[in-house]
Amino acid sequence: MAESSGSSGGAGVGPWVGPRPAGEHWDPDLLRDGDARNVEDRYRYWRHDAIVADLDRRRHPLQIAVENWSHDFNIGSVIRTANAFNVKAFHIIGRRRWNRRGAMVTDRYQHEHHHPDIASLVEYAHAVGLHLVGVDNVPGSVPIEATALPREALLVFGSEGPGLSDAARQACELIVHITQFGSTRSINAGAAAAIAMHTWALQHVHDWRPPPG
Repeated sequence: MAESSGSSGGAGVGPWVGPRPAGEHWDPDLLRDGDARNVEDRYRYWRHDAIVADLDRRRHPLQIAVENWSHDFNIGSVIRTANAFNVKAFHIIGRRRWNRRGAMVTDRYQHEHHHPDIASLVEYAHAVGLHLVGVDNVPGSVPIEATALPREALLVFGSEGPGLSDAARQACELIVHITQFGSTRSINAGAAAAIAMHTWALQHVHDWRPPPG
């Protein structure tokens, strides 16, 4: 990690101390003033576009989509998790504007697509060879922890509360749910998205396979 004179507050670091490092990926303003961004240590003092370019070289084939019919405040947390798993892209279905507060600026490091409806998302998925997998605890869904997920998957999440729309359910090739053991019927959409993305990563990054059912 780059040497610094101390923290600039929160998760950041102070101005660079010593000779300036060579390389086009360094941001001269951050080297001078410090880097207060919430980024991995390896990206300290890097230019924003250089970080995105490096992430692009390592992105997973997984993509995610979130229905946005009611300006759901949970979308931000889903997008933040998508950044943590370095998905190839995220898609917003419905309203173009969404509550970005929970994303904590992580959407700036990802590729965002907007679709006015499910039909548009399906067209995109077919064009790039993605399999639509819905995540919702509805009749006919199967437990995600016992299901082999496609590597080229587009995980689809519904709005908080109503879950996947009827159109989304019909469009998905597969719908999975997260097995629960308590009294509540469902869990927060942001938490469900994190579990689903982690399950995909277990199977296609860490080479874990669910037990035969």
